[in-house]
Amino acid sequence: MANIQQLEDFSTQVRRDILRMVHAVNSGHPGGSLGCTEFFTVLYQHMMKRNPGFDMNGKGEDLFFLSNGHISPVFYSVLARSGYFPVSELATFRKLNTRLQGHPTTNEGLPGVRIASGSLGQGMSVAIGAAQAKKLNGDNNLIYSLHGDGELQEGQNWEAIMYASAKKVDNLISTIDYNGQQIDGSTDEVLNMGSLKAKFEAFDWDVLEIKEGNNIQAIIAGMEEAKSRTGKGKPVCVLLHTVMGHGVDFMMHTHAWHGKAPNDEQLANGLAQNPATLGDY
Repeated sequence: MANIQQLEDFSTQVRRDILRMVHAVNSGHPGGSLGCTEFFTVLYQHMMKRNPGFDMNGKGEDLFFLSNGHISPVFYSVLARSGYFPVSELATFRKLNTRLQGHPTTNEGLPGVRIASGSLGQGMSVAIGAAQAKKLNGDNNLIYSLHGDGELQEGQNWEAIMYASAKKVDNLISTIDYNGQQIDGSTDEVLNMGSLKAKFEAFDWDVLEIKEGNNIQAIIAGMEEAKSRTGKGKPVCVLLHTVMGHGVDFMMHTHAWHGKAPNDEQLANGLAQNPATLGDY
């Protein structure tokens, strides 16, 4: 049984980490990171089967691939607070010679990072390959991946989506951060994709939606449902309806904070809305 308060406290601390990391170097992507905080918390603190330590083979455990790598602040914070590397290392975010690059990279050897995801649109292909490798190795664990809705405007995704259903890659749960925003405005204004649900269903995926994508209990229920649908001949897509900038009122419902750091006053405001729960790095 999930301890909801514990998960909410974890999420609140992660939001503080995101704000402080981006502010410290006046660079980064707080909006999407804040919007996915609850999702990452549920994934790493409740859903995924994870082995102690870290190795790139990932045998006998669930694996996660981040495709929209610019939301690295939330990824790094959750990895650190889930025990992959020291929480104190968050203070090196985007600094020279750090392992915590603006976009995750594998050549730095950072535990928890399995794919370099600076270029958008490639994570789906990698996740599918990993899922097929699991099957070839007789490993019954799952592959999870996360993608931005704006990221799906890139064509390689759809070749991969078509492939996954054709090859019955049914040990894959791909979640779409469905916030309707991207760096230049709303996804509808930049390049309207119509109904993602209809598109994934047309490509023969099993699709479900989590309408409250910033609600811990709703995410748990939705992801547990997604997990129950694996192994039935179809890849599973979760449309996670999030709010960009969630938890910081002046960052919410706008693309303005997709890739913009808060100033000192804005940082103080954002932190006041998210009191420390686990201790700052």
